[in-house]
Amino acid sequence: MLTIKYIIPFALGLAIISCSKRDRVDAPAFDVFTSSTTYKAGDTINFEFTGDPQNIVFWSGMPGSVYEYKDRLFTTGNKLLIKFNTYQQFGIRNNLSVLVSNDFNGTYDTTNVKKATWTDITSRATLSSGADQTQSGTLDMSEFTNGNKSVTLAFRYITTAIQSQNRWVVRTFNADNQAADGSVTSMATMATAGWKAVDFKNPAAVWSITSAQLLLQGSATALDDDWVLTKSFNPTAVSPDKGVAIKNITVNLNKYVAAGVYTKPGTYKAVFEATNGSYENIERTLREITLTILP
Repeated sequence: MLTIKYIIPFALGLAIISCSKRDRVDAPAFDVFTSSTTYKAGDTINFEFTGDPQNIVFWSGMPGSVYEYKDRLFTTGNKLLIKFNTYQQFGIRNNLSVLVSNDFNGTYDTTNVKKATWTDITSRATLSSGADQTQSGTLDMSEFTNGNKSVTLAFRYITTAIQSQNRWVVRTFNADNQAADGSVTSMATMATAGWKAVDFKNPAAVWSITSAQLLLQGSATALDDDWVLTKSFNPTAVSPDKGVAIKNITVNLNKYVAAGVYTKPGTYKAVFEATNGSYENIERTLREITLTILP
């Protein structure tokens, strides 16, 4: 019995040591070379390798493939720009307001719309006084989106007297993302802004939502309070940059041919992330080459 008592722990210790050694990996012995660090836009670049890591991921340094941004979830300097066209018919009541919220929770009902904090930005926009396709001008939402904040926009139609009511039509809507370099990309149009109507008073008169426009005419026999809200927008939110997996453990690779990768002049940091891995461990070696791309 004494023999068994001490043999089992000893055998178990050997197994643990054996597994630890088996799971241990070394950082890859790996390097990258090019014949030059200066090329012309569109040139094919041959990256020569030494060593044989299990895996290699290539980060070109071009937009969307920057190694330093692989874990980035938001950026700075981007602006949310809003613009729309309106038409006011059948009486000038000036009863349409434009609102923005940072804390609307995305549940489109009266309880949750009331719960949110809304800032009235109507005075920043030009609204129709009877002319069709009245342009709002560009509304910069930076003060509401700074600090990686999301915003929701709303149009609110409200009446205060029982009488013949006017009609409001929002003809166009654009939400654009202006990057720090001045480039502009669309975040939403009228058809893709995710509109939801929320009725506070008089369900007989509600916002009509189509891919082409928003429309509401109030009732002559009841008071109205009707909202139509967008989805949320965050111009600073970004997806992490991605590299290209060019080798795994089943492949032998002694060079990588980058054809048509660098199409614009500039300075780029190409990064190769080499890894060796086991069940429990991963070891990395990074190699960088700064490339100058000429016109």
